[in-house]
Amino acid sequence: MTSMERSIQVFAAIAFLVVGLSHLAQPKLWVIFYQALAARGIPGVFLEGFLLLNFGGLIVAFHNVWKGPAIVLTLIGWAQVLKGTGRFLAPQIGLRAMQRMNEERAWYFRIGGVFALLISGFLWWVRFRA
Repeated sequence: MTSMERSIQVFAAIAFLVVGLSHLAQPKLWVIFYQALAARGIPGVFLEGFLLLNFGGLIVAFHNVWKGPAIVLTLIGWAQVLKGTGRFLAPQIGLRAMQRMNEERAWYFRIGGVFALLISGFLWWVRFRA
């Protein structure tokens, strides 16, 4: 594994750690964020698309690992690229998802936070395993 691939693993592990902790600690603020994106309409969906595409594109460009446990990060990268692509090609679907977000569904972010922390832990394990 190259040093760039290891660096991208650390980048993604940190990103998932911070976002996961934020999802657990501030789920209502995440609802507000998505409501603000939804209030912008299609431009808000495009903004999320750029975030997804940049995160996934960075992973895909520098972490092209197709064997062993490290493949998980490559697949996550491609999933983010595809989701970002979906935001640009079918923004109405993304907008509907954003519009469904409300305080009663804030707990969804806590589930996402746990999932993000699990991914972060897995990526740290992959990065530092013997």
